[in-house]
This record gives sequence, structure tokens and C-alpha cells, in this order.
Amino acid sequence: MNKLKRAGEWFEIKINESFANNTVFHILSSKLGVSKATIQKWNKEGSLRRNNTKADVNHQLRDRDILSIHLFKEEEFGVIPEKHDFSILYEDDHLIIIDKPAGMDTHPNHSDQVGTLANAVAYYYQTMGIQTRVRHIHRLDKETSGAIIFAKNDLAHTLLDQALQLKKIKRTYLAFVGGNLQPQKGTINKPIGRDRHHPTRRRVSPQGQQAITHYQVEHYDEKKDLSVVTLQLDTGRTHQIRVHMSYLGHSILGDGLYGGSIKLITRQALHSKMVSFTHPITLETINCEAELPKDMSAILR
Repeated sequence: MNKLKRAGEWFEIKINESFANNTVFHILSSKLGVSKATIQKWNKEGSLRRNNTKADVNHQLRDRDILSIHLFKEEEFGVIPEKHDFSILYEDDHLIIIDKPAGMDTHPNHSDQVGTLANAVAYYYQTMGIQTRVRHIHRLDKETSGAIIFAKNDLAHTLLDQALQLKKIKRTYLAFVGGNLQPQKGTINKPIGRDRHHPTRRRVSPQGQQAITHYQVEHYDEKKDLSVVTLQLDTGRTHQIRVHMSYLGHSILGDGLYGGSIKLITRQALHSKMVSFTHPITLETINCEAELPKDMSAILR
């Protein structure tokens, strides 16, 4: 096993026999899974060293060499820091998992926008003396609450992006939908595209992008006529769960855009309950669960 450790602003990889006699590029791309674009960026910036000497991507590494990446250098946040409260579910040098409050966009749509989770993360970094770019790995709709992952450096960012594309990050959602959803377990494989009659709404469309949602009914409340449903995504289309539930005729409670009742809650009752994945650098198993927010838990009382 190659030893990995932080050394100030640098990230060190001690080369062992399994990595030896390969070029820097081969080790980073084939052994660690770093994207070609990221490697080229590091090479151009002079962010690679071999035994404390500047390295080129074509340099060959030997057993017991130290390959260093300038991973923890100071960067612009990329967004305006702004104070907002949030809970941290997990954090280390490479990533942070946050319990996003409902009513907050994940990131700005233009450079001077504030009020988003990314702005809040930048403020947190600032108060903790962490000068790094805010990098979200996936996003949640404004009114969706729960667990969301941010990378804290280029290496974590490229590896987590790939893990998401390869479906190695398991995202479990909890939704309250109207009616008694039947069958109680199933997979919705219906493409999603824009609704040409509305500026933000999506719809199931043969011309849309592939979208796959797996669901399981956990409980049916006969008195309130609602189903508590857990869902997992194979794809990440805009409004995917909301569109698919509406397509089945069981819109998410509070989701007025897709026909959900607003009697019990005035925002979509959709929560990112858990994210599970293998840490891209330490290889430990990460399971982070976000508690159900008060407005949703009140419905179940």
C-alpha cells in the first residue's frame, strides 16, 4: 500500500513496488484515476514534485520515491462568503458533507449572487482559515434538504466526480407523496426533458435524457393518505424525483410545480437522507445520514 499524507500545502505519495517504474502521468491517471485535464493543469502550474524537485508528467518514478502534489495551496473561493447556519455531517482535508437547509440554492448562478449554500461554505472556510475553492459534487434543488458533498481540493474533486458518474456514490432520498403508491417497490426508467410550456418545469419526454429512479414505499399513512418513500437515483436529471413521482400520479407533498398538495407542507417534502461511498483517497467507507427536518417530521406525528 502506498503511503499517503499531507505535508503542509503538499500531498505526498510514497511510491512502492506496485507503482514503481511508471511515469508520473501513468501513476496519476491509471493508478489513482485522476483526469487528464487535472494532470495537465498540475503540470502546467508546476504543482508536481519528485523527491522535492520539480517533476514532469513524463518522469519515471522508482520504489521509495516521494511524489508530491501542491494540493492545498491558497485559492479564491469562487463565490462571495456569506454567513448562514448549517450542520456538518463529515469533514476532513479532502471533503465536507453538509446537511443543506431547505430554501437555499446549492450554488450561485452568477458571480455576485449570495444566499446559497456555496456562499455559506465559503464563509465557513474563511472562519476556519481554509483558503480553497468551493466545489460541489452534486446539487440539491432549492427546497430539498439534506446531505450534499463538497470537495476541498482538485484531487478529491476529480475522483468524486468520476465516482458519481460511475454510480459509486449512493444517494438515498426520502419523500412524502400523495396517495397509496402501488406497487410498493419499483424502478422508473423514463426520459426527462424540458417542458416547452413552462420556463423551469421538466416532464417525461421521449426526446429527453435517460432518467432512472428506484423507489421503495416504507409506510402508508391511511389517515393522511400519504406514502413515505425512499428513493435512489442512477442518474441526476433536474427535478428527477419530482417529475417521476408526478408521472406515477403520486406527486410529492408541497410540490406545487408538479401538482403536489400544499395542505401539510408548503415546500416539496423531499430530503437527501444519506450519502454512502468509498472515500476516494483514504478508501474508508463513508455513510452520512441527515436527520429529517422539523417540517417533514411534524407531518408524521
